[in-house]
Amino acid sequence: MPITLLWAVDVYGRVYSLSTAGQRWERADDMLLELKRVTAGKGRCWGIGCDHHAYLNMMPSENPIRYREETYENQRWNPVDSFTDTLLPTDRWPWSDVAGVNPQPLHSFELPSRSWEWEGDWYVDQSCGGEPSQTGGWEYAVDFPANFSPDKKWNSCVRRRRWIRYRRYIAQGTWAKIPLDNPRKPPLPLCDISCGGWEMSDQSGRYPYLWGVSQQGQVWFREGVHPRVPEGSSWEEVDAPKEVAQLSAGPGDLLWAVLWDGSLLVRTGLSLDSPTGTSWAEVESPGKEAEASHVAVGASVVWVVTKDYKVWFRRGVNSHNPCGSGWISIGGEMITVDVGLNDQVWAVGEDRGLYFRIGVTSSEPSGNGWIPVSARWGRSREIVPPRNEHEAGGELNKVSQGAVLRCSDSDSEGPADPPHGTRDAPVLEAAAPSVVPLGGTDTPPSLLKTEAPPSASQQDAPKPFIPASDSFINSLISDRDKTATPQHSISEEGEDPSPAPVLPTPEAVGHGVPWMNVDLEGAEVARSAQAADGGACATYALGTLETPQGVGEEDGPVWSWISGGGCDVDASSQISWLSPTGPLTSSLSLTPVQSAAWSEQQQQQRRRRDEISKKPLERSNSVWVRKGPLRWWRDWKPQRWVDVAVALEQSTEAGGAKDSIFFVYYMQYDEKKYLHVFIHEVTALVPVLRDGLYAFALYTAQRTRQRWPLVLAAQSQKDMNDWLSLLSDCCCECRGIAGLPSRQAIWSTTSKGDIMVHEPSFALEVTAHTPPCDLMFWRQVPGHLRGVESNSLGLVWGIGWDGTAWAYSGRYGRQLTSAGDAVELHQQTDVRSVHLYENQRWNPMTGYTDKGLPTDRPMWSDESGLKECTKGNTHPPSPQWSWVSEWTVDDNVTGGTDKEGWQYAADFPVTFHGHKTIKDFVRRRRWTRKCKITLRGPWKQVPPIALSDISLMPCLTQSRMDQIPVWALSDKGDVLCRLGVSSQNPAGGSWLHVGTDQPFKSISIGGASQVWAIAKDGAVFYRGSVSLQNPAGECWYHIPSPARQTLRQLSVGRTSVFAVDENGNLWYRQGLTPSYPQGSAWELISNNVTKVSVGPLDQVWIIADGVPGFTAETPGAVCHRAGVGPMQPKGLSWDYGIGGGWEHVSVRGNSVEAPRAPRAPHPPQVGPPRSPLLAPPPAQVNGNAVGV
Repeated sequence: MPITLLWAVDVYGRVYSLSTAGQRWERADDMLLELKRVTAGKGRCWGIGCDHHAYLNMMPSENPIRYREETYENQRWNPVDSFTDTLLPTDRWPWSDVAGVNPQPLHSFELPSRSWEWEGDWYVDQSCGGEPSQTGGWEYAVDFPANFSPDKKWNSCVRRRRWIRYRRYIAQGTWAKIPLDNPRKPPLPLCDISCGGWEMSDQSGRYPYLWGVSQQGQVWFREGVHPRVPEGSSWEEVDAPKEVAQLSAGPGDLLWAVLWDGSLLVRTGLSLDSPTGTSWAEVESPGKEAEASHVAVGASVVWVVTKDYKVWFRRGVNSHNPCGSGWISIGGEMITVDVGLNDQVWAVGEDRGLYFRIGVTSSEPSGNGWIPVSARWGRSREIVPPRNEHEAGGELNKVSQGAVLRCSDSDSEGPADPPHGTRDAPVLEAAAPSVVPLGGTDTPPSLLKTEAPPSASQQDAPKPFIPASDSFINSLISDRDKTATPQHSISEEGEDPSPAPVLPTPEAVGHGVPWMNVDLEGAEVARSAQAADGGACATYALGTLETPQGVGEEDGPVWSWISGGGCDVDASSQISWLSPTGPLTSSLSLTPVQSAAWSEQQQQQRRRRDEISKKPLERSNSVWVRKGPLRWWRDWKPQRWVDVAVALEQSTEAGGAKDSIFFVYYMQYDEKKYLHVFIHEVTALVPVLRDGLYAFALYTAQRTRQRWPLVLAAQSQKDMNDWLSLLSDCCCECRGIAGLPSRQAIWSTTSKGDIMVHEPSFALEVTAHTPPCDLMFWRQVPGHLRGVESNSLGLVWGIGWDGTAWAYSGRYGRQLTSAGDAVELHQQTDVRSVHLYENQRWNPMTGYTDKGLPTDRPMWSDESGLKECTKGNTHPPSPQWSWVSEWTVDDNVTGGTDKEGWQYAADFPVTFHGHKTIKDFVRRRRWTRKCKITLRGPWKQVPPIALSDISLMPCLTQSRMDQIPVWALSDKGDVLCRLGVSSQNPAGGSWLHVGTDQPFKSISIGGASQVWAIAKDGAVFYRGSVSLQNPAGECWYHIPSPARQTLRQLSVGRTSVFAVDENGNLWYRQGLTPSYPQGSAWELISNNVTKVSVGPLDQVWIIADGVPGFTAETPGAVCHRAGVGPMQPKGLSWDYGIGGGWEHVSVRGNSVEAPRAPRAPHPPQVGPPRSPLLAPPPAQVNGNAVGV
C-alpha cells in the first residue's frame, strides 16, 4: 500500500499531517501559516487561509511538474525582402498562438505565480510534425490558415515556426498561495473548499476538480486544474438557488451542499463533458427539527452532521440516483465528518478529538463503530518519574513548558495503585475531580508527597490527561456532561507505539467511576480541598520539549478539521495509529446512557454470533457454489471488455427456501467494486454474438426495461456452458420449474439460433391486469434452429438455417433423473451462409472501379453499407461455427443479377436491378460463404425435403386428435402436408404434395383447419375444404392483398388472421365468419413488426423490429398485444418484453385460460379430473360453435 497522508487543522489554524507509515503528527514547515480548513486529494492538499485565500500543497514526487509555453513566429514572403514579419492587414499577428487568433510576443509571457520558475530561455523547435527538420524549424504553406509542411515549394507564400520555453513548479512540498485571477474578477472571500472528481475518468492519474464557497454563499468552480497546471487558471461561478454554507465533492460525480438554513442541495448532471453539472436538486434534512450543518461525500456514500451533532448516513446514493433514498441515524456526536478514499470516514468529535469509522466496506458502507486516531504529536516527549519516594516536601524539577497532573487516591473499588497492564484499558475518568494547575511556569510548584514510585509498566501506560492550555480550551470543554479526552504520554524516540486506546463502557470501567463535568475554573477550589484533606497524590512531571511549543500546543492539538481525501486506508489496513484492542462503538462525547445502551447491544450481538456458531454446518446460511474468472462488457464510455471475477452465492432461508446472488467483481481506479444480481430476479440467460467471444447476456426485469443486459464472456465454450447451466439451474430451482418444457410453453429463437422457452401462467392472457412481458422467465433448450412452431398437444417442430426440419423428441411431464435420460439427445447440425457485398462506382476513365467517392460506402461492406466487411476480417457468427466452403459469388439475390453476379443502380443506396442501364453509376455483387455448427439436442431430423416455413394446427387444452395437421413449404416454394403426425410419432410418416400454380413463401393453419398462404409475389390464398378427412383440401381461393402492399408472412389463430408486409406493417383480416372464412378487408394495426404469431386463444405476439426509444439495441424484441379479447380481437396496445436479437416466437401452444366462474351449475364430475384446468366454454367463431 502506498504511503499517504491524513491532514488535520487545529483551532489555532496550525496544519498537521499524519503518514500511514508514521506514528506522529507532523506540523507544516511554515510556522506562520494559519488555515481554516483543508481538503485533500491524491497527491495534493488544498486549504483556505485566515486571509480567505486558497492555498495548495503538492506532494513531492520524482517527476517534476513542467509546463510548456509556446508561441508561433509568422512571416510572409514579398518580392523585395523575401520572408519578413511585415504581414498583410488581414493576416494573423507576427507572434501568435497556433490558431493565429491571439497575439503572443515573447515578452508577454510571465510566470503565473512565485511557485514557478523558468528553466531556460526561449528556443526554436527544430522538429516539424515530430520529425527532425533541416529548415530551422520553419513550416511553409500557401497562405494563412492552411496545412503547413517542412517542404518549401514555389507557391509557399507564408511560413511559421514554434518557439518553446518551459517553466517548472518549485513549490512541491510547501503551501503555496493560489494567485488571483487577472484580469478576470476574482471570487469573494472563500469560506469553504472541496476537491473531488478524479474518478470521473478511467485514467488513473486524472486531475481533481476544485469547488469553493464564498462568504456570500456563492458557489465557485476552479477551471484549468491539470497535472501540468496544478493551480488551475481561473474561477467560474456556478449559480445556486440559495446561499450555500458548505459543500463536499466526491471522487466521482457526486456533489452535495449545505445551505445556511440547514437544508441540502445535490448537484446533478456532473460528467466529464459537464464538470460543473446542469442543475440542483433539493433533499430534505434528516430530521424536521435537526438542520444539517455539515456534509461529506464519497464515491457512493453521503454523511451528514446536524446542528445537534448527530451523524446521519444517506442510503441508496449512486451515480444514477445522486439524491439517495433515505436517512439512517449513526451513533456518536461529531462536529464534522469527512469521507476519504475507499469511502472511509473520518470525524472531529464534539470533544475536539479525531475519530475513524471502523468496519466500512463496500457491503457495509455505514461501518460499525468509532475509534480514536491515536497518533502521537510533537518531536520528543518522555515520562519523568518522581525523584524519591521518601520525599514529603521540596520542589519539583524546574521545567520551562511542563505541566503537572495531580490525581487523588481513588475511592472506587479496586486497589489504590494502578494495576499492571493498564496499557490496553486506560482509565478515562478519575475517581475524584482531577486537578490541573493553571499557574505560570515562572513559579515552580511545590513538591507533593508520593506513596510509591511507579513501576515500569505504569510509566509506559498512557495516563488520563485533560487539555488546559488557555481559556479557549476551557470554554470548549466546560459546562458539558461529557467524558474528558485522554491525552497520552509520549514515549522516547524509537520506542514502539502503544496501541490506540479503546474506550470502555461504564460496565468495563466499574460502577464506582462517576460521570462528571470537568470545570477547570474550579481547579483552585479542588486544590484547596485536597490540601485540607492531606491526601497523598502521585505526581508525574512531563519532560520538556526540545523546541518551543506554540500557543495551546503544550497538551496536544485541539482539532477543528480533518481531511482524509488523500489517505489510502480501508477496513483491512494495518495502521499503527488505527489498531484498537477492541471495537469502540461510540465517540468520547457520548453520554453514559448511550454508552450503556450500546454496550448491551454489543453483548446481544455477541450472543447471537455464539448461537449461530453452535449450529450444525449443514444449516449454514450461505455457501459459495462457484467462483471463477470471466470478462464483462462495460457498456459505458469508454466501452470495452474488462476482466472480472464472478461468484455465485446460494443462501437458505429459515423456511428452507433457497435464493442465490450472482456477484461480478471488477477493478476501477485501483479500487475493487462489484455488481450483484439476485437470481430470483433473472428473467433470461441468452448466448449472444459479441466480438467472436463465448458471450452470454443476463437479463432482469429492470435491465429488460432499460435495454441494458449484463453481458459476460468466458474463455472457452465449456466454461460458458458450465456457467449457463449452473445459473439456469439456480433460476429454475428458485422459481419451482423442473423437468422439460410443458405443452403450453411459448417457444422462441434468437438470431444466433438458440432456442428459448417460457412457461405461461393463467394471468398471461387475462384482459385486465396482465403481467408485463419483462417479467417473463425464459430458459434455454439445447439445439440450434431458425424457427420453432408448436401446439398444445405436445408437438414441436423446428427449421434450421439450412432448411432442415427437426421434430422435438422430448417427453412432456417427465422429471429429469440423475442419469439425465429424461430426453434423448441426437446429433444436430446446421449450415448457414455469411454474406458480404463488393461495391464499385463507374468513372469515365476506367469504367467500374473500387475507387469510390469519399461519401460512398466501403468498397467491401455488409448489405446496409454502414459497416466495412472484407473477406479477411469476416468470421463465422461465433466460435462454435466453422467454415465449410470458400467465398463464391451469389447470384440468388432479390432483383436478379447479370452473368457475373452484379446488380446495378443509379447511386448508393437505391433499389438494385440485374441489368445495366445508361443511368447506372454504381454496382454491387454479393459474396457468400457457408459455415457449419454441430451439437447435440432433443431434436430428430425429418427427412428428406428442405423447408422454408412450417405451421402446426393450434388446439385447445382438452382437444384430442389422432392425426395432427402439419403444413409446410419447401425451399423451392412447394406446398406440403405432412401425414401420420401424432403425439406418439411427432415426425410423421410422409409428405403429401399440394398443387399450386406459383411458389409460396409463407403458410399457416388455424382453428377449424383454416389454411392461409402467401405467394412469393405477395398474393394471399385461402385453401378450401380442408378437414381431418381431407387433409389436403380441394382448391385455392385468391384473396386481395392490402392496397399497394406486399405481404410476406401471416399467422392464423382460432378466429383471426394477422399478416406482416414487406415494410413491417401488421394487418388484421376483418369479417371472418364460418360462412365466409376468407373475410372482407384488411385493417392496418401497427408498424415496426418483423414476424407475428397468433395462438389458439387468438392471442397475438410479434417480433418487433425495435423498441421505441432504444435505437442502439439490436433489432428483434418479443412483444405481446395487450387487450385482445372476444370483443376486441385487434387488441389495444403493445407490451415490449425481452429484446436484442430475437428472431422468432411461437405462442400457438399456449391454450392456458384463466379460471372462470361457471355460467350455470354443472352436474358433479364422475372420476378424477382429466386436467387441473377448468374446462373452457366451447370455441366460438363469431358466435357460432366450431369444433376444434
